[in-house]
This record gives sequence, C-alpha cells and structure tokens, in this order.
Amino acid sequence: MANNTKIEKIENIIGINLVKGVGIALIITFISLIIFSILLTYTNINEACVEPVIVVTTGISILLGSIIGNVKIRKNGILNGGLVGIIYLLILYIISSLLNWNFSLSLQSIIMIMSGCICGILGGVIGVNKK
Repeated sequence: MANNTKIEKIENIIGINLVKGVGIALIITFISLIIFSILLTYTNINEACVEPVIVVTTGISILLGSIIGNVKIRKNGILNGGLVGIIYLLILYIISSLLNWNFSLSLQSIIMIMSGCICGILGGVIGVNKK
C-alpha cells in the first residue's frame, strides 16, 4: 500500500512540473513576442523576419520551460521534455485554429513542430541533469 502512495506522489510531481514547464514556456513566448511586436512597430525591422523570429522564440521558450519543468523530476528527461514541447505546441495550435478560421498546417508549421519537439527533448535532458 505504501508503494502505491509513493508512485502516486511521483506521478503528481511529474504532472505538476509538466504543467509548470508549459506555463513558463507560454509566458516567455508571450512576453518575447510583445517585445518583438513593439520593436517591429517602432523601428525599421523588415517584416520578412517575423516567421524566423517566431520559430526561434518558440524554440527558446520550449527549451527554457522544459529545463525548468524537469529540474525536480530527475528522470526520463527525453520523455518529459518532449511532452512539454508537444503540449505547448498543441495549446498553440488550438488557440491558432480558434482565432484563425483559415488555419492549416504548412511547411512553417512542420518546422515549428519539429524544432519544438527537439528543443523540448534537449531541455528535458538538460533539466534532468542540472544540479
């Protein structure tokens, strides 16, 4: 009976830290894109750099969220980091499809999904091994 309680406690810690990692990634993305939109508005930055900036911002946000979310888990960094990236991207694409009725997956979307998963996995490995 005590073993089941220990397993449930570990599962709760993993779930809480995954939600924390995704939340941190979303907050970092939101703040970064607001700063970028202000720069785009008040400077002469070319609008052609919007898509690369979004991909890089998303990747960095997932990486940082995955690192922070996996620091206390201490195992399965690849799996948990990948989950942070996938959950983040699912939330992002659900919001995008609700706000934009013409939403569809494109090459840009596939690149973002792949980079998000890779950054999540990398962040999970870093977070698990961080002391």
